[in-house]
Amino acid sequence: MANGDEVGNNQILFRDYISGFPKETDMILSTSATIKLKVPEGSNSVLLKNLYLSCDPYMRGRMTLSDSYVAAFTPGSPITGYAVSEVLDSGNPNFEKGDYVWGFAGWEQYSLIKNPDPSSLRKINYTDVPLSYYTGILGMPGMTAYVGFNVLASPKKGESVYVSAASGAVGQIVGQFAKMMGCYVVGSAGSNEKVDLLKNKFGFDDAFNYKEEADLTATLKRYFPKGIDIYFENVGGKMLEAVLQNMAVHGRIPVCGMISQYNLQKPDGVHNLTQLVLKRVRMEGFNVSDHFHLYPEFMELMKRYFMDEKLVYVEDMVEGIEGAPAALIGLFTGQNIGKQVVRVAHE
Repeated sequence: MANGDEVGNNQILFRDYISGFPKETDMILSTSATIKLKVPEGSNSVLLKNLYLSCDPYMRGRMTLSDSYVAAFTPGSPITGYAVSEVLDSGNPNFEKGDYVWGFAGWEQYSLIKNPDPSSLRKINYTDVPLSYYTGILGMPGMTAYVGFNVLASPKKGESVYVSAASGAVGQIVGQFAKMMGCYVVGSAGSNEKVDLLKNKFGFDDAFNYKEEADLTATLKRYFPKGIDIYFENVGGKMLEAVLQNMAVHGRIPVCGMISQYNLQKPDGVHNLTQLVLKRVRMEGFNVSDHFHLYPEFMELMKRYFMDEKLVYVEDMVEGIEGAPAALIGLFTGQNIGKQVVRVAHE
């Protein structure tokens, strides 16, 4: 195929803004778009062949005109999100043909990125692990785990740590970081298969299926008789309420997300916030994009962990861009086992 040829570019388009649970039909597979495999003459653009797309819970907020920290999707335009891609052509001095990159791209086979910001498109230099890892453990979810746990939670050896949604993209990494720091770690997940994964693959000290527990407050009391020092918050709602009753004095709660609340038209209230005062608990929301200046130190740590074979990572890989809508929707009903990724093309 000659450079500059026009080729088909299958895309996943966003249909329109929604309320409640998202559906596959809120996204459309379009096979009519085409793209030239060359950047416009004299431009600063980069042409990408997308290899892997990342499905992440924050994307639900982009399906609604709301106060989300990332701009809403545009109806009729491709979904956008984190991706791993190969540079096919570049008018940008920071990238050249053949480079692998990770950052924001369209849910499409090829993306033309105009004037890429260094913080939104990063060159991949470390390739001793699968490239798909940059949608997860070496990308935004891995950084989220590092910032929320290692930086904000200030963990100490011997502390008790609880992670909700613990088998997901972020939770599985937080649990392993905590174990490497000498903490006692318990995770929760929504199936017995995931609980088994937490205990036998990720090395959590214990884990439970929250769907089988009638009284979450009593359950947490059983696992943490002396209280929870650090709760890595991924869920919100009734889980957060149960945790607050079980926090230790001077506990910390880094708030990464609240997936139980994203699809509710009337979010659950939390009725025991006085526990923050009684136990002097610090609860802090964070956005990983505020902390990407720490990415180089994060990568050095992760390279050491991988070289020493200290990390285990599980991906749930869907083949083909046409499977992307179902993969994204599945996050909200716990269909995925591990980090949800869509393979658009082979390297």
